[in-house]
Amino acid sequence: MNFGPQHPAAHGVLRLVLEMDGEVIQKADPHIGLLHRGTEKLAESKPFNQSIGYMDRLDYVSMMCNEHAYVMAIEKLLGIEVPLRAQYVRVMFDEITRILNHLMWLGAHGLDIGAMTVFLYCFREREDLMDCYEAVSGTRMHATYYRPGGVYRDLPDAMPKYQHSEWRSKKDVDRLNERRSGSLLDFIADFVKRFPACVDEYETLLTDNRIWKQRTVNIGVVSPERAMQLGFSGPMLRGSGVEWDLRKKQPYEVYDRVDFDIPVGVNGDCYDRYLVRVEELRQSTRIVDQCVAWLKANPGAVMIDDRKVRPPRREEMKGDMESLIHHFKLMTEGYCVPAGEVYCAVEAPKGELGVYLVSDGANKPYRLKVRAPGFAHLASLDEMVRGHMLADVVAVIGTQDIVFGEVDR
Repeated sequence: MNFGPQHPAAHGVLRLVLEMDGEVIQKADPHIGLLHRGTEKLAESKPFNQSIGYMDRLDYVSMMCNEHAYVMAIEKLLGIEVPLRAQYVRVMFDEITRILNHLMWLGAHGLDIGAMTVFLYCFREREDLMDCYEAVSGTRMHATYYRPGGVYRDLPDAMPKYQHSEWRSKKDVDRLNERRSGSLLDFIADFVKRFPACVDEYETLLTDNRIWKQRTVNIGVVSPERAMQLGFSGPMLRGSGVEWDLRKKQPYEVYDRVDFDIPVGVNGDCYDRYLVRVEELRQSTRIVDQCVAWLKANPGAVMIDDRKVRPPRREEMKGDMESLIHHFKLMTEGYCVPAGEVYCAVEAPKGELGVYLVSDGANKPYRLKVRAPGFAHLASLDEMVRGHMLADVVAVIGTQDIVFGEVDR
């Protein structure tokens, strides 16, 4: 039987061929490649700095985390040190991205299994964080905010405000703009204050809900040993009881300076993975809070001052011919990166997202390989759904948190 790709729970482009005995799954064969866009091959024909936008479009629910791995790989090859403020900005946005990803996952997973309200609740909070993306980069999703050497620009002093319109009264607009009266950091600080109560709301709806537990407890159980053999990472691995998190085990940027805990499951079923991700929402909020406090107290540069990597400021470019030429050359031709190979991994919301980059000394990569966490997770789908009912396939696809941008690449 064909499950997807047009099935709403197949998350876009998964074609699953199921062999069934009545209602029970005997075998599941995932067919992938329906969203293959040749990202890794395209990167070979473009200067290093032009492929950052492609990274956003891999796992298109956790945009900045993909950029982070790619940019870190370039920085490692170039041997440049990122300013401390930029590192804090990156960590803060990595965690904002994690919250965005988990909210999307929770809403979609709930909707797949039959919980409608939680979807609406999650998107209510996502909207505020999307505004943070928009404030720093000008776009809600594909930000291209991280650049080799730091980030595109410092955090803005003002937030975009709602305008008065025929659909909203002045009173409503003023109420909505109340939180936006300060800087971006003030807005995020306000979000961090009220978000734990929102997570409590999601938990009220789901954690002790009888139907939710019937749909997730003892479904798709994976033992810790098997999880490691299958190449799991992120919440899939931690849900099985393995305390492995790159932010703690191989700290990058300033993760060794912030305080947070790693949530770990016990039974390795869909319910435990749900609990792990919900707790990650709380831990990410803690990290963001610490970053906001540090960033408020420590102004400084957010981009390295190496003119071989950093383009001139737009004000200079508008009035100085040499700066215009410099900017044009950097944006079209890019910069040559020393020959070598490097692997850089970040703890993306879905697991370990790694970028393997080979340079032959030219201005574009010789080879780029992205290690996507979802690919290893999807490979285990057959094993996880065997012996379960058809309705449980939806719960297992949901718990794996698969996005096909990174699986098909």
